[in-house]
Amino acid sequence: ARQHDMSYSQFMHGLQLAGVELDRKILADIAVRDADTFRRFADRAREALAAG
Repeated sequence: ARQHDMSYSQFMHGLQLAGVELDRKILADIAVRDADTFRRFADRAREALAAG
């Protein structure tokens, strides 16, 4: 999350607002194995946070 300019708590809250329901273990695996997909999750979280 920090590589995408947000804290872990902001990232998780944004995902919750966006309706993304993945646990930490799955997200950690995605972050390690598929950086592009993780970036998309970070973008969705950021958009959801901006929308309120």
